Amino acid sequence: MEGPLFVGKSLFRFFNALHIFLYRRTSGRLGSKVQGLRILLLSTIGRRSGKARVTPLGYFEHEGSFVVIASNAGFDRHPGWYHNLRSQPRVTIEVGNRVMAAEAKVVGPDAYRQLWSKLISLSPGYARYAERTRRVIPIVALQPLLLSA
Repeated sequence: MEGPLFVGKSLFRFFNALHIFLYRRTSGRLGSKVQGLRILLLSTIGRRSGKARVTPLGYFEHEGSFVVIASNAGFDRHPGWYHNLRSQPRVTIEVGNRVMAAEAKVVGPDAYRQLWSKLISLSPGYARYAERTRRVIPIVALQPLLLSA
């Protein structure tokens, strides 16, 4: 029997797939902003399933990296994509019409304070996520890799 949780997850997956489709189809012109942040697509490999996963995420740029926040809307669990990149930090990101290999690094405490402050200035809604959860919300820097020919 299908309950409300199943229906909610199904709707979320549908809208997520639609968002990814529109983002790719328009080179990021549609589906390009959320809560004051621009959107990128993060591609990871599922740590248990081994399947490719794509997640639209809000980001901002800092010192050559694309910075994303593992807020999971303030829930007490880290999002799946965060666990995936912790298991395999080499990821692919799509920013508009650019596709890049990148290395994911969780930022340390000193950089965290600076980046969290920048995040809140760009997108104040993230402060509510931090208030709702008991966990420290990770901040991840996605550093594009230079590929040799």
